Amino acid sequence: MIAPDLSVPDRISALIEAEMSEADAGGNMEQQRLSAALRQVLRPPREVTVNFSGGLVQTCWSVTRGDGDYRVFYMPLAGYFSLCAESDFGPLDIGVHGSALGCFGSV
Repeated sequence: MIAPDLSVPDRISALIEAEMSEADAGGNMEQQRLSAALRQVLRPPREVTVNFSGGLVQTCWSVTRGDGDYRVFYMPLAGYFSLCAESDFGPLDIGVHGSALGCFGSV
């Protein structure tokens, strides 16, 4: 269980760490490699405005460094992660949602 008195960035980091710990403890080598790769690009969560289709914008939390094409974000209103494409107008939600590892691994 995640402590209720954590700050938003610490709570997001705890969610990601729980996912990676579960992947690391499992016997699936692919998940373990994915977890190790995610650890390499994690960054402290920071607020960023994300663009959604229909001209909607939302403040989300960037959790990975961008690779020039994609970044993983936490969407607090939805309660899950999103893979976003980098664009001239900022991060653009591309409809890939779910766990941090799932979003990261879909690239």
